[in-house]
Order: sequence, then C-alpha cells, then structure tokens
Amino acid sequence: MAIAPLDLVLLVVYLGGTIAFGLWMGRGPTSAQDYLLGGRNLPWWALLLSIVATETSTATFLSVPGIAYSAQFGTGDLRFLQLPLGYLVGRTIAAFLLVPLYFRGELFTAYEVLRVRSGPAVRTLASGLFLVTRTLADGLRLYLTAVVLQLMFGWSLPLSVVVTGACTVAYTALGGIKAVVWTDVVQFVVYMLGAGTALLMIGAGVDGGLPGVFTQAADAGRLRVFDLGWDFSTPYTLWAGVLGGAVLSIGSHGVDQLIVQRFLSARSQRDAQKALLWSGPLVLAQFTLFLAIGLGLSALFAKNPPPTPFAKGDHVFAHFIVHHLPTGLVGIVLGALFSAAMSTLSSSLSASASALVNDFLLPATGHRPDSRFALRAAKLATVLFCALQVVVGVIDYGDGSAVVTKVLAIATVTTGVILGLFVLALLPGRSPTASLLGLCGGIAAIVGVVFVLPAQDVKLAWPWHGLASCGATVLVGWLASRLPLRT
Repeated sequence: MAIAPLDLVLLVVYLGGTIAFGLWMGRGPTSAQDYLLGGRNLPWWALLLSIVATETSTATFLSVPGIAYSAQFGTGDLRFLQLPLGYLVGRTIAAFLLVPLYFRGELFTAYEVLRVRSGPAVRTLASGLFLVTRTLADGLRLYLTAVVLQLMFGWSLPLSVVVTGACTVAYTALGGIKAVVWTDVVQFVVYMLGAGTALLMIGAGVDGGLPGVFTQAADAGRLRVFDLGWDFSTPYTLWAGVLGGAVLSIGSHGVDQLIVQRFLSARSQRDAQKALLWSGPLVLAQFTLFLAIGLGLSALFAKNPPPTPFAKGDHVFAHFIVHHLPTGLVGIVLGALFSAAMSTLSSSLSASASALVNDFLLPATGHRPDSRFALRAAKLATVLFCALQVVVGVIDYGDGSAVVTKVLAIATVTTGVILGLFVLALLPGRSPTASLLGLCGGIAAIVGVVFVLPAQDVKLAWPWHGLASCGATVLVGWLASRLPLRT
C-alpha cells in the first residue's frame, strides 16, 4: 500500500523534527559525564516519562493489542494486566533497596556497584550479560518497527531496519543521554496521543462506539483480569504476574543499566526514587490502553474481517493503522509508532555505550572517565551498538508468537542472574569467588529451564524464569560463601 502524500509529509516532518530537537537539546556535551549522564542534573518528571517511554517500544505498541485481540495470539482478554501488578511491587522494592546504592560515590553504571562489592570479574561478566541481552531484545524491537515500513512502502526488511536505526542513532550518537531523555518526553506525549486517537477511531467503526466495544467484550467474558490458577506453564496467572513480574521489574528497573542510567542522571536520590515509583502506575495505565485497543480491533474486525487472516498478533494493529485510518491520521499514528520505537532504541544505544566504555574500555586502557578518549569512545560505541541491533533486526522472526513475549523472555534470561548477583553483594560474608559460583549456578538454572525441561515435556512459563535464575544464583552463591573458599 502506498502511503498518501500528506501522511508521508507528516511522518517525515515528525522524524526530522525529532532528530533536530534531540540534537538541539543534547548539543555540545563536553565530557563523558555530560554525554552519558546529562551532567547529573535532569528533572525527575522528565526522567519519569523517559523511563516509561524507554520501556514502551514497538513491542508494546503493536504486540500488546494483539494479545487482547484473540486467544489465537495471546489471552484474548485482560489477563496480561497481572504482569504490571507485579511491576508495582518490584519497583517499590527497587526504589528503596537498590536506588540508594547508586548514590554512594560517583558511579557511571549499575555494574560498578558489583565491582566495589564483589570484584571486577563479577562486574565485567554482569555488564557483558547486559550488553548481549540488550542487543538481542532491542534488535527484535527494531525488527517489529521495520515490519510497519514494509507494509507502508513495500521496502525490504533490511532497508526498513536500516532506516529506523539511522533515524535513531542520528541524535543519540551526537547528543547523548540528555538528547535521549528530552526526546523521550516528546515521544511519550506523541505516542500516547496517537494510541488514544486510534482507540477513538476504532470505536467509531463499531456499533455502539467504545461502550459497544466493552459491552461485546463483557458479554464474551473477555474483561477477565485475574487467573488464580497454579499452572506454571501459563504466563498469565496472578502468581506468575505478581511474583515473576516483581522479580523481572526489580531486575529491569533496579540493576539494568538501561534504567539505572536515568537514576544516575537525576539531581538527587529522592528524585530518582520518585521517577521510579511513579513509573509503575503509569505503565499499568498504558498497558490498559493498549489492551483496550486490542479488544476494539477484535470487535471491529469481527464486523469487517480482513481479506486475509492475520498470521501474527503483531500485525493486527499495524494493519489497522495502514489500511483503516483516514489520510492525515495515518501519518500522526505512524509518528506515534516511531516515537515508541525510537525512545527505546535511543535509550538502549546510550546505556550500552555507557556500559562498554565504563565497564570495559576505561579499565582496560587506564583512561579517566572525564578524558576526551572516554567521550570519543562513547560516541563510537553508540554507533557500534546501532549496527549490531540492525544485524539482529534483519532476521525475519516468523514463528507467529508475539514479539513482546520474546523480548520479555530474553530479559528474564539474565535479569534474574544479575539481580541475584546484587543480592549476594548486599549479603554479609560476600566474596568474589562465591559471586562467580552463584553466577554459574544461575546460568545453569536458566539453561535447564529453557533447554532441558522442554526436552522432558515440562514447560515453565517465561515470567518464572527470572525467579528461577535469581533464586539459583543466590542459593549457590550463599552456599559457596559458607565454605572455606579462597577469594
């Protein structure tokens, strides 16, 4: 389908304006601290919106509606909301237990805490795990954004991925975290307005409008939120959501450099805690909006079926945007979609560059964090990680499952291990050797959960993976600390 000239103009103007705004807001970083931490002087409300925008990628924008759209692609109802309930618990714990750690001394990354408490080897391994999983997960997000460009312009997947990556890296590589945070603020407003507009347009095409959407969903039993079952192979139960979601959120928002970089950019510990605590309710409201879009699309396409059945839940909302919105609104909602994509990708590039420079390059070369070498290396690392994510993004993931679940599943693989290392670092009697053995135990546990159990026809749903790997890391590390090991 060829995009209308007006929509194309709106989209190009928006993307160009975003890049220009990011470059202007992040102009002239004079040191690595300015480039990677915004001079540690960013307001809490901007960091709040940046945190939410960072975790709201194209996977949220396109995949979450697909989960509510039908049981073929997800739950077909609102049970996904059990997961952000766990986020509320996890972020509260992270705000009061972990955030204070980052305001003891002049830290640049989350993993420097591990260097101080558990030794440089543990810090290096944890940072390396972050870099690998972040590159894989955000390459998937890049892929999902490129799918929309394919639908619009008929471009090849590689070209679509490269264009999206190039738009994002343009302001990130030059402006650093300050450019990222302030463009996140704008992008949050744009994608929320775009999603709200799309929901209103969906309601206009359903008998009875938006109330009719929810009436139909209620009659079909699709407003269900809670599942009290104990089926550990099902990801959307209350216990998987609250317990697994809490561990995932403590890890992703307490020890993951992507979010910790924002804490370190705050004016004070209190500001960092406020930004983190308020992000939970905001994300819960946001998920509710995107699930409502999925219910609306189900009602709309029940009345007007698409010519070809959808192969993936990720394609349902994308199809509506491209084929059902009127001219003018297409460009606006596409701008919202790219806002969601670019906010996450830019944050990922900045956080990955920070981890590579401060956890690997500076210790290896002996340069100081305030040296010109550190600033140049951070900019080059930003471009490097963009290239790596493009490589991941050009792979066509055609198994039909929602990309958002793939992204969250990747996050749980190592988030639990790294969280376990932080728990060990806080325990009395900690030692580098015990932490290294705990790390090995956590990785062994996740390998068993992901590869061994399925071979035995035993499935553990992905929200439990982080709990399993974190528990194994802590247990093995704690037992090792009780043994007379040399450190």
